[in-house]
Amino acid sequence: MAKDKDNKKEKKGAAPEPERAPAAARHSAKEAPRLKTRFQKEIAPTLMKEFDFKNPMAVPHLEKIVLNMGVGEATQNAKVLDPAVNELGQITGQKPVVTRAKKSIAAFKVREGQSIGAMVTLRGDRMYEFFDRLVNVVLPRVRDFRGVSTKAFDGRGNYTLGLHDQLIFPEIDYARVDKLKGMNVTIVTTARTDEQARALLKNLGMPFRA
Repeated sequence: MAKDKDNKKEKKGAAPEPERAPAAARHSAKEAPRLKTRFQKEIAPTLMKEFDFKNPMAVPHLEKIVLNMGVGEATQNAKVLDPAVNELGQITGQKPVVTRAKKSIAAFKVREGQSIGAMVTLRGDRMYEFFDRLVNVVLPRVRDFRGVSTKAFDGRGNYTLGLHDQLIFPEIDYARVDKLKGMNVTIVTTARTDEQARALLKNLGMPFRA
């Protein structure tokens, strides 16, 4: 009984515990990428006026960005694929998927199911963050860069850009690169025509060649 009384006294004399903040306050939402915010506030209204869309949902937007790095030497030595996977992961901040041959090709010594490259598909915030870095940081680092071609659309509103090497990405350490590797960057949009897709990418900052 004496111990119970002492415990009650200690509780009365103790300082009140600070109130815990609500979960929503403790874990603040991640800030949206600046390009995504700019698209919603500025670019979408501009495209809506330009193409006379009646419904805001009809405005074309980015759907996904796919980076594909082919490694032909992997057919002879599977270990050369590891650096490609690591570098693609550093560039995108997402774990790549190893791509495999869909069918055997005797002339290239390729067997069905053999590992021949790596691929990453970016969506949501990571997609906008990557596109922002691509047009503002990466492409200006290309030697003698004069803009990207306007003829790389596929007729359905998608655009594919070829990059000759991975060293133009600031995430890659020159000292650790054993060999230059090119890649394709495919930007998939919801645009119905190439004209709409071109206007979307241009407003997002894609430096098209004049």
